[in-house]
Amino acid sequence: MKSIVLTDSSAYLSKEDQEKYNIDVLPIPIIWNDKTYMDLIDIGYEEFYQKLNSEEILPTTSQPAIGQVKKKIDEYVDHDYTDVFIIPISSGLSSFYSSLQSLVQEETRIKIHLFDTKITCAGEADFAILAARLLQNGASAELVMHDLADLQKTMDVRFMVDDLNHLKRTGRLSNAASFMGSLLHIKPILSIDVQGEGKISAIAKERQYRRAYKHIQKDFAKLISEVPYKIQSTIFDALDEKREKEWLADYKEKFPEVKFSASFIGPVVGVHVGQHTMAMIWCRDLDSYFDENGNPIVGINSQAVND
Repeated sequence: MKSIVLTDSSAYLSKEDQEKYNIDVLPIPIIWNDKTYMDLIDIGYEEFYQKLNSEEILPTTSQPAIGQVKKKIDEYVDHDYTDVFIIPISSGLSSFYSSLQSLVQEETRIKIHLFDTKITCAGEADFAILAARLLQNGASAELVMHDLADLQKTMDVRFMVDDLNHLKRTGRLSNAASFMGSLLHIKPILSIDVQGEGKISAIAKERQYRRAYKHIQKDFAKLISEVPYKIQSTIFDALDEKREKEWLADYKEKFPEVKFSASFIGPVVGVHVGQHTMAMIWCRDLDSYFDENGNPIVGINSQAVND
């Protein structure tokens, strides 16, 4: 089996990880003033948020064209790949997954393994990296799909936005009606039901940023307190480096047993959440899917964090 992993740009994988793990990335389009920008190709990270804060007309997003995916498939076939693992943004946030399902049925030259992440950003990146690491270490397609499903059981997310109107405007907040009143001084705490439909919903609200931060930290402490495996977490921001550093320093001090890293919320996701959004995603430590020699461990079956 010669295989490759394909994800989309909302995972915000670093160039180093893309090259290290042989992960291909498909950019997601952003539509702004009747012009199409490809995520992080035609518009950069800082440039996007500066434009978002100054333009009267706000952007929307679209799914990658299936023609682009077919072009990727053609390239893989030309390079003698037998399998491709496609790991896209949540089906609850984009129609891209459903479009890919049709392609899976049509394509006969290469085996397409499609996994619904039910998440985006760092969570999507975790899935792509785990799949790629497993493949690099000789795992079968069945084991890769099994371990992706297992990792999903352990994944959770908390985030808060500076302006809820972006999520309401783009229709990505599933319970937006409950926040139709005054939002003055309200900091909604949001999550994505990674084990459900993969949609965003507000699960709590606090009056101040600091209270919302403490609420998220309390949730995190409770949910990881009794799990039988090591945890890794990514803290990421929408162009708010100061807060990201504060979060990382505090979490590393309070949870020394957890492996923390940093990432960012790029343009495609930023369309829906706006600048100054702060988030954290956590899951089972990817290293625990391998033995001390780097070989994939067969038979892992995590207990879900949210059980």
